[in-house]
Amino acid sequence: MSAVTALRLSARSDAPRDAPGPPIRAASTFSALGTTCRVLVEGPASGPAPGAAIAAVRDLVADAERRLTRFVADSDLMLLNRAPEATVAVHPLVLDALGAALAAAVRTGGLLDPTILPALVAEGYGESRTGARPAGLLAALRDAPRRAPAAPAPEGGWRAVRLRRREGTVTRPVGVQLDVGATAKGWLADRAAALLHPFARWAVDLGGDLRVGGPAARTRPFAVDVAGPLGGPVGRVLLSSGAIATSGIDRRIWRLPDGRPAHHLIDPSTGRAAWTGLLTVTALAPTAEEAEVVAGATLLRGPAAVGGLARRGGLAVDERGIVLRHATDRAGAWRWST
Repeated sequence: MSAVTALRLSARSDAPRDAPGPPIRAASTFSALGTTCRVLVEGPASGPAPGAAIAAVRDLVADAERRLTRFVADSDLMLLNRAPEATVAVHPLVLDALGAALAAAVRTGGLLDPTILPALVAEGYGESRTGARPAGLLAALRDAPRRAPAAPAPEGGWRAVRLRRREGTVTRPVGVQLDVGATAKGWLADRAAALLHPFARWAVDLGGDLRVGGPAARTRPFAVDVAGPLGGPVGRVLLSSGAIATSGIDRRIWRLPDGRPAHHLIDPSTGRAAWTGLLTVTALAPTAEEAEVVAGATLLRGPAAVGGLARRGGLAVDERGIVLRHATDRAGAWRWST
């Protein structure tokens, strides 16, 4: 699953500056990971160069995309998936990404399953859909099957995957196909954020998986608009630290040859697109990896799971367009903007 999001990062701030004089500011917008990525860095004139930090983030994203894409036959991930041996040596970046994917499977009891790739392909997502025009959401909802919460696959193929970090190897049954789409952007946003901690105020936005930080962000938080799946904004968050991510079925939806609507969020128990009654879920968390996992798992579990967003904060939009917004007890990290 790829956590398709609809977050718009505003460069303006609703709070006064915490120090006199303009900070040194650099920003970059680029295409990667099948989406639009943005990096913004601010720091004092005497500090490290923001431009060099942004270049390092872009290099990291490019390296991860090259190694982890499933749409290029000779990527590290696809070479692993085709390897005839049960145990395969992989690059540390690939090992770390797989570790995040397996951790998400453990956390969600297999609802976010990194061995779901064959089902994704069978549901029409065998090739990149970057630039493809999505099918109509309302018509797809009309023609979709009965709504039901998703569930883990009984066999739980992800449990047979073993990582050995010291040896740098992955062991899995030959033929198991791995995919990190459910967690890759959040995991990568956190890795990119580690390169920006020396700066006063910074943000990394990988297609809506957004991580922000820096001491200056406490008094000048980032304004993050959450776009609704049926049009128009559904909320604005002022975010001074941590992360926010959205999972949804509204931006990547298509029709199969038999006319059946499908999307990229798979119910592991059926191997088909999950139709749970929710359109999008936005979650806040200390890390982008956690926010992405919470958003994706909540959407797959359906409306009955939305109350769980209250632990960190977030919102969900159901098929009626009703916005279910939850606060959090994590004071100071973010607040809803009225």
